[in-house]
Amino acid sequence: MKLKALIVDDEYPARQELRYALSNFDNVEIVGEAANAQEALALIKALDYSVLFIDISIPGMNGLELGRAIQELPNRPYVIFVTAFDEYAVQAFEVDAVDYLLKPVEPKRLKQAIDKVVKACREVAPTVEKDGANNDAAAQKGKQDYKHIQIDRIPAEKMGKTVLVNESDIIYAFTEQDYVYIKTYNDKLLTRFTLKELEARLNLNSFFRTHRCYLVNLHKVKEIVPFFNGTYNLVVENKEGDEVPVSRAQAKKLRKILGF
Repeated sequence: MKLKALIVDDEYPARQELRYALSNFDNVEIVGEAANAQEALALIKALDYSVLFIDISIPGMNGLELGRAIQELPNRPYVIFVTAFDEYAVQAFEVDAVDYLLKPVEPKRLKQAIDKVVKACREVAPTVEKDGANNDAAAQKGKQDYKHIQIDRIPAEKMGKTVLVNESDIIYAFTEQDYVYIKTYNDKLLTRFTLKELEARLNLNSFFRTHRCYLVNLHKVKEIVPFFNGTYNLVVENKEGDEVPVSRAQAKKLRKILGF
């Protein structure tokens, strides 16, 4: 069982430290990070996470308030609090937290917390398969229905806020220093998705993975420029007229798609 995880902490070093600690677990996949509660809620509504690792002290709505907000969502992930404060443990479990870890997190305690989530997921799974078995099954049925909701917008960061970007406005997406960005005509926006996740979410009839670090909207390509050794650069229709590289392997697929 692979757990999809979201880390919520306003301090970048803390997120990186937890990301490193979680990298030791084969059954945990970190598919997002958020620096505040509003950003976290936007990501939770856009993607089906299994577990959230939340700091108590985050700007705006604190971690406990975020936990209460999550309880109201139809698609509710499990919550593990990771904090430097030990005085909020009782309140944390009042919002149905699975565990409460103190920084710096000990590997043994982290494993115990993850094992609790895995166990909870396994206990729920058989219940979902039974038609009308109990209220939990009904709740999970609602959770399954919610997964089928699809919108053609991608959440991204702009000036400290989460904005929803129309698919048609995305020129291309790319990775840069472990982050994934979306380029529109005017803006460069940070997104918490991996490039692989974006590829899965975006329309396959429009977006093409040109390179391991690039995903481009083919409707926004205006020129195909031969480069070297069978590769290409795609000139796109944004303000700067950026060039998106096409790897040699993907160039063959591109030629087949475009018919040249």
